[in-house]
Amino acid sequence: MSAVLTFCFLGMMILGAPIAFAMLIAGLAAVWMKPGMTPLVVIQNMFSGLDSFPLLAIPFFILAAELMSGGALTDVLLHLAARLVGRRRGGLGHANILTLTFFSGISGSALADAAGPGAMLIKMMRKAGYSDAYAAALTASVAIVGPIIPPSIIMIIYALTDNSVTITGLFLAGVVPGLLIAGSLAVVNHMVSVKRNYRSSEDLIDRTPILRLVLRALPALVLPFIILGGIHFGVFTPTEASAAAVLYALLVGRFVYGTLRFDMLPAILFRTALMTASIMFIVAASAVLAWVLTVGQIPQTVTSWVASLQLSPVALLLAINVLLLLVGIFIEPLPGVMIMVPILAPLADAAGLNPLHFAIVVIVNLTLGMITPPVGGLLFVTSIVSGVPMGRMVREARPMLVALLVVLGLLTFFPALSTWLPGLMGYRN
Repeated sequence: MSAVLTFCFLGMMILGAPIAFAMLIAGLAAVWMKPGMTPLVVIQNMFSGLDSFPLLAIPFFILAAELMSGGALTDVLLHLAARLVGRRRGGLGHANILTLTFFSGISGSALADAAGPGAMLIKMMRKAGYSDAYAAALTASVAIVGPIIPPSIIMIIYALTDNSVTITGLFLAGVVPGLLIAGSLAVVNHMVSVKRNYRSSEDLIDRTPILRLVLRALPALVLPFIILGGIHFGVFTPTEASAAAVLYALLVGRFVYGTLRFDMLPAILFRTALMTASIMFIVAASAVLAWVLTVGQIPQTVTSWVASLQLSPVALLLAINVLLLLVGIFIEPLPGVMIMVPILAPLADAAGLNPLHFAIVVIVNLTLGMITPPVGGLLFVTSIVSGVPMGRMVREARPMLVALLVVLGLLTFFPALSTWLPGLMGYRN
């Protein structure tokens, strides 16, 4: 059964099939070849995989981000970021980093960050004299903050895959790593800007008093705090928080910024439905794969084999890092979590690793795959919206990838970077 599953899954990946179809067809083939099993269990597991109340948070958070974008959020955050850091050396690069970090607290999606505000930021940087390939590479690299800083769609899926962590604990654990990623890219941007003499462009910077810009951006900036604060103080659950975020985004976009019109709602709802359907199909297909793995006792076999190696916790983490870096090259983060976590989480638990620490290492690791060819989703999206060939963009992204690997190393060897804030707020998992 496991041999059929592995052969079919790898075969579909080599043929270039979408990951959801690869998981579904491999699971169906494994069930078909198992005597005494009916293919109906595939359908049953697809539906049972979607029968989870916390999954409702995914379409709500996507809708909240779409509503905020329709409410001129990108323009507001960009003006504030440019005003704060735009006059420094490499100012628009720093504004790019700050804007996408702000936006990450609302979207929860790297691809949404790159395709939305990222496209606007690339145009501004190009107009200011930055290399178009560098602007695109910086945008793609910064966009990976989206799944790290809460709210995060990947973290919701991870918490549903591994019961040893909670959604709230993961949200809090992602704050410091997300800021570390943004800070490391700011260092790279400064070094490149000094080397290439990228200077600020005063005519592209809003001269509105900074206090007025802060007040205008404040309704958007407080949304992550409303979500986390409401959950922490028991006002609502994570799923209810996502619905509250939709209501808040609708009110802010319509009545505070005044740019969200009701005739924009059909297009917003359509984009939300399309993204939700894609994610849910991956979740349903991965439920089939997870069930087949469990029936085949593959996680238990791998756990026993690794335990026989008697690796130290640090050595185990390093081995998992190498494995996930390789997996992330070919598989997007969301299906990567669904496939790898059921296998790797028992290993981490047996080694005594903190579940929140391990979860952040896994999420950051798999997210790095979005800017590594040949399947880097962020590279493709950014290449499309910027018109920059992917090869040029990859060359410019190399120092940024090195900085991100340094951050991954820090997160690996210093668990407190992930666990300090959740522990401070009373969350141990």
